[in-house]
Amino acid sequence: MRTPSQLLALVLTASVGLAVGAANAKSLRVSHNLPTDNPAHISLEFMAERVDELTNGDLRLRVFPNGQLGTQRESVELMQNGLLDMARSNAAEMEAFEPSYAVMNLPYIFESEPHYYEVLTSDVAEDIFNASRDKGFIGLAFMVDGSRSFYANKAIKEPSDLNGMKIRVQPSPSAIQMVELLGGSPTPIAFGELYSALQQGVVDGAENNPQALVDVRHGEVAKVYSQDEHTMIPGVLMISTQVWDTLTEEQQNALKQAAREMMDFHRDLYNKQTLEMIEVAKNDLGVEFVEVEKGPFIEAVQPMHEELAAKSDKMADLIKRIKDRAPSLSE
Repeated sequence: MRTPSQLLALVLTASVGLAVGAANAKSLRVSHNLPTDNPAHISLEFMAERVDELTNGDLRLRVFPNGQLGTQRESVELMQNGLLDMARSNAAEMEAFEPSYAVMNLPYIFESEPHYYEVLTSDVAEDIFNASRDKGFIGLAFMVDGSRSFYANKAIKEPSDLNGMKIRVQPSPSAIQMVELLGGSPTPIAFGELYSALQQGVVDGAENNPQALVDVRHGEVAKVYSQDEHTMIPGVLMISTQVWDTLTEEQQNALKQAAREMMDFHRDLYNKQTLEMIEVAKNDLGVEFVEVEKGPFIEAVQPMHEELAAKSDKMADLIKRIKDRAPSLSE
């Protein structure tokens, strides 16, 4: 892991590189930890093009993939301090920085993909984005990141199948509690270390979207993907509050417009690629996809909904507003 001084040197070097652009253009660095062929990177590059077009080149984004400017946590911390302009993380990681993101991490809070996207583009999302203003950053967009399910070298068709299994989770209180309620042993491990952890038996399984089977070859070391679809945790694109406050109103509006357009672009791209990745995982990596009866899983995690709602009126309100949006989709 890089030291804070090494990270700062990387960010400062990136800043120098941006200075060679147009003399009057303001450039913002965007950090994320995914490869360049991932839909998130492609979508952020799309957003960069739209920002350039909407501001006639006065505002530009430069996207740094593959954790070049630090891990997700490191990037958020740099952004909070105004040393990095923008970062893309996910709601699971962001829960540690702003508790409001916890509602997005609740298992089975979303009834379907349309319900999920309805919430991502709603006033619920705006309230969560703005809750962290005093903590050094604000949200600009949620990014569809599919549904997460368990994968291992055996089928997980009911919660009891997780008994005694060490399951890699993100460093999220919600993810840890979920696996505990389902009977497994949650084991936080950095994503970059997960392949070897699965290969060496440090963990027995993990939970993620189907892309992980192919993008980082987890399908080589975990041959059964059990589609319980317990969470739909979105990516989060954020900007430093300090940086945001230096932008003109026109630049802020352009960023918001480009971010909203990027969300639709990304949803379409991501969902298409998910179907393609499932076929690659099946045909090229020999991964078996198993359908799961979700009822027992949903019942097992209901205490998480009740516990989070009891923490504050704000949490209870967010959860209620999310759930209230589901029925309208079928009217």
